[in-house]
Amino acid sequence: MAQKNDFRFSIREYRPSDEHVVMSLFRDGILEHVYPAFFKAMSHPDHVGVALSLCMAGYVLGGSSYFQALLFGSAWAGLLYYCCHEIYEGYMTRRLSTDMADIRANYLENPDSGFWVAEADADANGQSKVVGMVAVTGKRRGEKGERFDEWNGGAMGEVPEFAQDAVDGSYGEMSHAVVAFPWRRRHLGSQLTEKALDFCKERGYARLVLDVSSPQTAAISLYQKFGFVETECHRNTHANRWFSKLARINVVRMEKFI
Repeated sequence: MAQKNDFRFSIREYRPSDEHVVMSLFRDGILEHVYPAFFKAMSHPDHVGVALSLCMAGYVLGGSSYFQALLFGSAWAGLLYYCCHEIYEGYMTRRLSTDMADIRANYLENPDSGFWVAEADADANGQSKVVGMVAVTGKRRGEKGERFDEWNGGAMGEVPEFAQDAVDGSYGEMSHAVVAFPWRRRHLGSQLTEKALDFCKERGYARLVLDVSSPQTAAISLYQKFGFVETECHRNTHANRWFSKLARINVVRMEKFI
């Protein structure tokens, strides 16, 4: 049943007719992190030093050419931007070819999973609009200590001993939490997170986990307010590991016991 709130939107289950807008929201929601990640990387002292050194080298090699100094520095900035873009686009492409390729089969027809959209109430023309979404995938562990990394697409070693008990049972994994830009700062992200938590409670999951990239500071702050804690931080993204090192993008795993 759709859940109403004071901000003129409702949260309901995904419908096949939502596919176009949901795919658009997903693409925009992932790729919008490229620029913040790039600017964060460029502001790091190490990268500032490299850029200035390249500018100086270009100036000297170009015979006191300011243009060549700018060209050398821009080349480094371009490399960092490329790394950031590849990380997020690689993740987006992989998800579009896996779970997002068939939302009905992977979420709606799976009683342990769910996919919801936030729909703005009908306007003067009687039209409503999807402005957000969130998904939860039910996870069951068959082998003790195994951890699945959503960013890297495979098993990534052993879980620390303090987390072993939590890993043995089933749990929910939240993903695709996106809110359209005009509808942000209206607590819609909080409502979507609450929906995911309520679903996990209904299914009897002991905890809800999620992965978020380090440049998503607003999302991390929101999840911390809900009581999520960081349990791991690594650079095993879908892209080449050197891209993650250059871009200084970490994948932060957070979880909340219910």
